[in-house]
Amino acid sequence: MEQRHLGRTGLRVSRIGLGTLTWGRDTGDQAAADQLKTFWEAGGTLVDTADAYGGGEAEYLLGQLVGGLVPRQDLVIATKAGSVRDPDRRIDASRGHLLAALDDSLARLGTDYVDLWQVHAFDPGTPLEETLQALDLAVSSGRARYAGLAGFCGWQLAKAATWQLAAPGVRTRLASTQMEYSLLQRGVEREVLPAALDLGVGLLPSSPLGRGVLTGKYRSGVPADSRGASETLAAFVEPYLDDTASGIVDAVATAAHGLAVTPLQVALAWVRDRPGVAAPIVGARTSTQLSEALSAEPLTLPEEIRQALDDVSAPVHRYPDQDWSTL
Repeated sequence: MEQRHLGRTGLRVSRIGLGTLTWGRDTGDQAAADQLKTFWEAGGTLVDTADAYGGGEAEYLLGQLVGGLVPRQDLVIATKAGSVRDPDRRIDASRGHLLAALDDSLARLGTDYVDLWQVHAFDPGTPLEETLQALDLAVSSGRARYAGLAGFCGWQLAKAATWQLAAPGVRTRLASTQMEYSLLQRGVEREVLPAALDLGVGLLPSSPLGRGVLTGKYRSGVPADSRGASETLAAFVEPYLDDTASGIVDAVATAAHGLAVTPLQVALAWVRDRPGVAAPIVGARTSTQLSEALSAEPLTLPEEIRQALDDVSAPVHRYPDQDWSTL
């Protein structure tokens, strides 16, 4: 699998990443092992997890597999911290909490360091410079090799990245930002992606298949064995089952038919090759589903098909993004 630099750093990652959101909850030990082995054998390196996934079970399960099943040095392990189970405070990005969470993550993962450590979301209750200092301390102590953010909007990302660049050699450059991005959700193009491109931060799209909807599996209803039918993830999928999404899915299916590939491959290739994208993170239920996603590796969409998909899924950006000088 092709490797790409993550942002303006020396870290190289496979251009498709493996997500572990359901590991330890909906995905058991054997299914996780099969996915990791399939991913590694295809040349994949970037494995994305978080301390909040499965209440820590995803990290623990990954830690049990690394070393025995797949060599640690062959993987780029990325984890996140900051999400907490507190109804009064969903996010805690204080220095104390983040660094303690990192130590707990390392223990569950069974490793001395993570390749990429990301703050899971912006915390309005903590000064941003305190949050970023935790990233600096993690990198300077060797517990994390690179650092990034997740779930930060455009101005938050720009402020954080600029702060880090203001003291080169003292503060660690942000390598990544992780946000949802797909043909069904192009909101990052408004401010997040332009900021990331300008400041040298690589984008790691989550839900690149529109929460599974872009595979076409929901065109005739909700399959009984799908995430859309599960008690825990039905509400996650439901927003993308409207008429607008249906038109985009139909366009993807038409493109796939013309190219003799699957809708999944078309949707994944589209987001993978967008400017600023380093590696979309793919979460699969089975190793068979993962293999289909990985089969998109050699596919490059023809320009006319890419443009047609751009047009049919184009988000509406008005003031202040619209160029009013042309009106």
